[in-house]
Amino acid sequence: MKSSYTLSVLLLALFLNFNLGFSQENPLSQTYKQEVITKLSQLMNDRYVFPDVAKATETHLKNQLAAGHFDSFTTYEAFAAALTESVQSINKDKHMRIRTNPPYVAPDNSPERAIEEQLDRMNRTRWYNAGFVDVKVIPGNVGYLDLRGFSGLENGQAHADAAMQFISRADAIIIDLTQNGGGSPRMVQYLCSYFFDDHRHLNSLYWREGDVTEEFWTLDKVNGIKLPDVPLFVMTSNRTFSGAEEFSYNMQTQKRATLVGQTTGGGANPGGTMPINENLNVFIPSGRAINPITQTNWEGVGVVPEVKTTPEDTYQTTLDLAVEAAKNYRAKRDAHFTQLLQDLNRQLEQYTAGSSETAIYNQLKVCQEATLLDEGGINNLGYTYLMEHQKPQIATCIFKANTLLYPDSPNVYDSYAESLLAQGDKKAALSNYEKAVALATSQEHPNLDLFQENLQNAKQRLQD
Repeated sequence: MKSSYTLSVLLLALFLNFNLGFSQENPLSQTYKQEVITKLSQLMNDRYVFPDVAKATETHLKNQLAAGHFDSFTTYEAFAAALTESVQSINKDKHMRIRTNPPYVAPDNSPERAIEEQLDRMNRTRWYNAGFVDVKVIPGNVGYLDLRGFSGLENGQAHADAAMQFISRADAIIIDLTQNGGGSPRMVQYLCSYFFDDHRHLNSLYWREGDVTEEFWTLDKVNGIKLPDVPLFVMTSNRTFSGAEEFSYNMQTQKRATLVGQTTGGGANPGGTMPINENLNVFIPSGRAINPITQTNWEGVGVVPEVKTTPEDTYQTTLDLAVEAAKNYRAKRDAHFTQLLQDLNRQLEQYTAGSSETAIYNQLKVCQEATLLDEGGINNLGYTYLMEHQKPQIATCIFKANTLLYPDSPNVYDSYAESLLAQGDKKAALSNYEKAVALATSQEHPNLDLFQENLQNAKQRLQD
């Protein structure tokens, strides 16, 4: 037993000695560090948005190298952290960070490495989920979106549309950016566009390359329902950074949202990641943001929220504000909807056979645009007049308006045909039943069998 223990100790000592010797023989050499700093300086001088600052940073790095400042850093991680600290001590730019590359197994520039990198990108994309972590509706009808990043539109637009659709009927919305480190300015623009119904200049980005300024305006169309009037609250923290700060600053300067939380990180210079060598990379800011209202940005100072809280209180404070805002929004909306419905009822009751249908159509369109009535709501209104009030002429007018408002729906033509048939207009009824079947067939509509049955019944009645 004793000899076995002694042997184990000797083997352990030999192993530690071997690894110690290996690490002593293979530190990050002075030549390696010099090459890294030379390459890093070249990238900064070629691409950094402020060339004079890039030159000053290069001088500082080379002076530190000569003075032995980097001698004690013997791992890639430690060296990268030291470089980041050094460059930021001069340029004060929190975007510029030196990082280590993922620990790939395959050799650089090999087919196997390409496969590794592709799989790594794919898995990170799936895990990231375009930054959309949670979306829900909280009691009080408050929509909540936890967004951890602004993915590129090619990966993130469908996620954004799905999230916004889920909370589209909320009476107030909270967007939680407390853990959002930024991302694509195009996605920032797209998500901002959901909250405006007019054309607004949100932000500009000046790019050193080409000496050009790119303007970002709200988009006229998004793949969902715009919510220009719904109360909006944005949660921020000192981790809110870059593109997330732009979203916050855009909404604040446009007076579209209330920001709640802590002052953000203070990074307003966009750019991209560049390889230094096979071990290290650097994010080089090649542009800077210019807000059209303030003519400046949040670089180095962050975005200051209107309502300041501790990190622990941010969520509850925001929720309390949102619940109260939702209550007030509902009261105002209900008063508006009441007036619209009263106007619609007046138009319907004044309608007589042969009079113009335009006024009813216009009022239904107003109700549709206000999201008070959709296709189903208008259809139900038509059946109320057809079945309950026994006023087929008014019902027909309503159903006809629905065909104009929703021309691609087979159901509206089927309902319109039913009201025409009730008034004895068999020819017009048959024409609309046929249109319903044609549309349903082309769309592979789940109610195709029903529409076909209604068409056959109408044909039978024509023969009677």
